[in-house]
Amino acid sequence: MHDHLDDNQNRKRTLTHCVLDILVALTALQLIMLLPHFGLKNLDSSALGSGQTVHFLVIAAFPSMLIGIILAYAAKSHGMVVHLTKTAVSILVSYVLFLAMDETYLPNRLGQTEIIWGLSLFAVLSLGCSGLRHVKAFLPGHGGGRVLLVGNGAMAAQMEEMITQCPGNYALVGKVEYPPVPGSSECGNVSDIFETAKRLGADKVVISLSERRGVFPLQEMLSCKLSGIEVLDSPAMFECLTGKLLIENITPSWFIFCHGFRVTPWLKAAKRFVDVIISLFGLAVFAPFAPLVALAIKLDSPGPIFFRQTRVGQGDKLFGLIKFRSMCQDAEKGTGAVWAKKNDDRVTRLGRFLRKSRIDEIPQLINVLKGEMSLVGPRPERPEFVQKLKERIPYYSERHYVKPGVSGWAQVRYPYGASVEDAVEKLRYDLYYIKNISIMLDLKIIFKTIGVMLFCRGGR
Repeated sequence: MHDHLDDNQNRKRTLTHCVLDILVALTALQLIMLLPHFGLKNLDSSALGSGQTVHFLVIAAFPSMLIGIILAYAAKSHGMVVHLTKTAVSILVSYVLFLAMDETYLPNRLGQTEIIWGLSLFAVLSLGCSGLRHVKAFLPGHGGGRVLLVGNGAMAAQMEEMITQCPGNYALVGKVEYPPVPGSSECGNVSDIFETAKRLGADKVVISLSERRGVFPLQEMLSCKLSGIEVLDSPAMFECLTGKLLIENITPSWFIFCHGFRVTPWLKAAKRFVDVIISLFGLAVFAPFAPLVALAIKLDSPGPIFFRQTRVGQGDKLFGLIKFRSMCQDAEKGTGAVWAKKNDDRVTRLGRFLRKSRIDEIPQLINVLKGEMSLVGPRPERPEFVQKLKERIPYYSERHYVKPGVSGWAQVRYPYGASVEDAVEKLRYDLYYIKNISIMLDLKIIFKTIGVMLFCRGGR
C-alpha cells in the first residue's frame, strides 16, 4: 500500500537507470579493447568506430532499458531478483537482436566473439551497479525522506502508522504533539518546531491537525518553508505515500486551489495521438491471434464472441463498450446488474483466463479509435451502478471529466471492484490520476498494465 513514490522521483529514477545502462554499455565496450583475445591489444579507444559504438549500444543498452522499465512497473518488489531477471532477459534479447542484424546492412558491426564478451561484461557491470544501489539503500540517511510529524488525534495517529510502515521511502524522525497535550512525552519542543526539525535533520514537516483555526503554527511553518524544509499537510502526505487521494478531507475549495487537475489542449492532443498510434499497433499485433481467441470462445460455451455493454463515458455520455465474452450467455437475465465477485460462477472456464490476462479488454481498442475511450483513464462503469454511486460517494461525478480508459491507475493499483467500498477506494486512485494526469503517468500505467497481462493479475 505504501510503496508509492511521486512522479518526479519515478521519472528521476527511471532516467538515472537508463543513463546508467548507457554508461555501463560504453564501459563494457571499452573493456573489450583491453582484452588480448580479440587481437585488438594494439588499438586504443580512439580506434573504436562510431558505427561499432552505436551497434553495441543498440543491442546491449536499448533492450536493458526497455525491459528494465517494464519490470520496474510490473514487479511487486524491486530487489535483486528483479535485477537478475532484467539482466538475464535483456542479455538474451540482445543476442537475438545481434543475430537478426544482417552484416549487409551493418558492415561495421562488432563480431560474434566481441559481442559475447561485451554482453558478459555488461551483465557483470550491471549487476555490480545494482548491488551497490541495494547496499547504499540500507545505509543511514538514504531513505525517501526524514519526516517530522506535527499534530495529534486520529489523523496524526494514522499518518504516524503509515509513515512508519514504509521505512524504505520515508523515516519518521520525530513527532510534536500540537496543540500540546499535558504530560505528553512526544519528541519535540512545541514552542520551536523549526528548531526541532533542524535538530532532527528533517527534510519534511507533515501537519496533521483535526482543526486549524486559531491553532495553526504559522510562523514555525514559515520558518521551515523558507529554510528549505518541505511542509505538507495530511492529504498531501497521504497522496505521496499511497498514490491516491484522501477524499474524506477534500472540499470544493480544495479542488479549485490545489495544484493539478489541468487537462490542457496540448495534453488532449498528445493523449489522442498516443491513443491512435498504440491502438492501431495493438490491433495489428493481435489480429493473427484474434481468430484463435474467437474459436476458443465458441468451443468453450454457447453465445456470441463479442459482448457489448452500455457504459458511462466522458461527460456522463453513454456508449457501447466492446469486450470478448467471458461470461455465460444471458448471465444477468434473472438478477439484473450485479457486481462481479470472487470465483464468480457466471464466468466461463476460458473467461477466467481472458479476464486475468486482460485479453478480454483488447476489443476496446476499437472504442479508443472511435474516440469513446482513451488507453488510460478511469474505468467506465455501468449506468445502473453510477447512479447509486453518485448518491453515496462524494465527488464521484468528477471522474467523468476525462475519457474512460482501457486501463487506469486504479486498475493497476487495486483489485477488481465488487462493492461500494471498492468503488470508494478506486475513486481515490481515479482522482489521483486526474489530478496528476500526464503523458509520463500514462506510459507508467501502460507498462504496469503489460505486467498485469504477463503475470495474469487482472480482473475476476
